[in-house]
Amino acid sequence: AMNIFSPAFADNAKMPKIYAKLGGNQRPPLEISEVPAETKTLAIICHDPDAPGRDGFYHWTVWNLPADTTTITSNSLPIGAVEGITSWGRPGWNGPQPPFGTHRYQFYVYALDTTLDLPIDTKPKELITTITPHIIDQAMLTGKFGVLDIFKND
Repeated sequence: AMNIFSPAFADNAKMPKIYAKLGGNQRPPLEISEVPAETKTLAIICHDPDAPGRDGFYHWTVWNLPADTTTITSNSLPIGAVEGITSWGRPGWNGPQPPFGTHRYQFYVYALDTTLDLPIDTKPKELITTITPHIIDQAMLTGKFGVLDIFKND
């Protein structure tokens, strides 16, 4: 089965504040492994299901990552990758900034059987609708961040 993890934090553990909106807003590094051989491209969605509202909050969407992508760094994406609009209303990584409590930030990686032809202003729900029939495999990593974590030293 496909796997996603981060060298910066363990699954279900606190994310360092450098990845938070007010702590540096750097995209966390990710590692992907066990991608199915028939994969054409990968997509990643970072979702906060604990945010107010029925849909939660989307912090990052990226698609058309090459199928052989194994590492995503804080400051570069593979050629061909496209970042879509987040719930913040702009593309790119927009890190945690929970209004209350501690929230979960779920990084989903999807192995797809196609290359997506979507405009850069594609919103998260449109991306999910488009990829759903093309998902071969998926994996999830959860990071946690709390409203008070911005004031703590990592």
